[in-house]
Amino acid sequence: MRQSGILLHMSSLPSPYGIGTLGKAAYRFVDFLKEAGQSCWQMLPINPTGYGDSPYQALSTFAGNHYLIDLELLAKEGLLQPEEMQEQEWGENPAKVDFSLLYRHRLPLLYKAFLRFDGHNDPRYREFTEKQKWWLEDFAVFMALKKEHHQAPWTDWEDGVRLRKPDAMEACRERLQDQIEFHFFLQYTFYKQWEELHRYAREQGISLIGDVPIYVPMDSADVWASPDHFQLDANRMPVIIAGCPPDAFSAVGQRWGNPIYDWERMKQDGFDWWISRLRVAAHFFDRVRIDHFRGIESYWAIPSEEETAVKGEWRKGPGMDLINAIRQNLPETRFIAEDLGFLTPEVIQMQEQSGFPGMKVLQFAFDSREAGNYLPFTYSPNTVCYTGTHDNETLLQWQQMISEENLRYAMEYLQLEDAEKLPKAMICCGMASVSDLFVAQMQDYLGLGADARMNKPSTLNSQNWTWRVQEEQLSPALADGIRRMTKLYGR
Repeated sequence: MRQSGILLHMSSLPSPYGIGTLGKAAYRFVDFLKEAGQSCWQMLPINPTGYGDSPYQALSTFAGNHYLIDLELLAKEGLLQPEEMQEQEWGENPAKVDFSLLYRHRLPLLYKAFLRFDGHNDPRYREFTEKQKWWLEDFAVFMALKKEHHQAPWTDWEDGVRLRKPDAMEACRERLQDQIEFHFFLQYTFYKQWEELHRYAREQGISLIGDVPIYVPMDSADVWASPDHFQLDANRMPVIIAGCPPDAFSAVGQRWGNPIYDWERMKQDGFDWWISRLRVAAHFFDRVRIDHFRGIESYWAIPSEEETAVKGEWRKGPGMDLINAIRQNLPETRFIAEDLGFLTPEVIQMQEQSGFPGMKVLQFAFDSREAGNYLPFTYSPNTVCYTGTHDNETLLQWQQMISEENLRYAMEYLQLEDAEKLPKAMICCGMASVSDLFVAQMQDYLGLGADARMNKPSTLNSQNWTWRVQEEQLSPALADGIRRMTKLYGR
């Protein structure tokens, strides 16, 4: 089936409370997608973010982001008062998320809701905490300890809790019981609100596509609770860290800093941690994109003491051993392989053997620095075509920044005489491609420029992850135009 969808992160939805949430704006966007003839809503990772606010550097791979909990739904349950939500400052610019204000105000407000919540008399809450105990307890203790240590990374904690010694852990569970139960409540609320939205999306014929980063950050409940799954030294510090080698886009490569899995150790139990991780993702989403898929075949290992990625080396990953375990344990789950970057014959073979559709990015098709071939006439049906991802420029920004040589080539390929028509022509090109699924960023349908870019890789700045759509931009006229285009190209 030929399908199409829109990439828009949950945080980018309109809301009077500083950030997009699981409330009425999310339901309205599902309605917009249906009116626009779309089949899919793709978003970024939905896990709780840490320093830098990146969805790809989450505090837990299993938990939901409490920023996305809808306050108005809590008010309907009697857990918040309208004036409590309105008296807080959420930011002056409704088109941007102000994460500093969210950091200061969101948790104290949610704590008020927690104090009014009677979990003892809520059977759904008791069932949730028991069913999710296998990850929830470690995460809640981790978050409570983070608060106690003024958000310092767990590697800076005292040895008792840093090394999870039994006596110290028992003492902190007693000492921090209130905060631990608070995070139980937050996760219960997130899961409940998510499941209700997911049910509504399915009823409207809209599939949700999620994103799973291949790595987790060092300062996460995942590494703290399961250090044996990572290549750490005796002091639980990383021996090697993840990144990308130097290329045409960066002379020093990318030093991500994430610890790398101990793949041999994971293989011994059939990659149980990974299967659990993807099973949770499959609960949230109808289709799951595995970020940096090529890292499963081989990964760029950088000595942890190095300040750049230059002195890294390629090492073999689990390859088809992990893929086969995923297919065996999650046979009904549909995946997308983010197979961008430096692709060797081995990576291409692994992606083909997996059966997971790979990605084609149209912006790369007309970039002379890009080694891969992303020209549309080379596509096969078992692919997902994107105009660009969250890491790319918006189409308008790309059209304004592209070199004269690449611009001429793109216009000749698309048979254009007016460069200003290039962004729309790119969307039409993706719609017309043979790829089974085509996805465009919401910013590109709106014709927005550099100020609406979602992320600039390898940078830490105040614009990353902050863009938000305005309610009036999701107009019936826009939905009608997208629907007509979608029908025209048989999606």
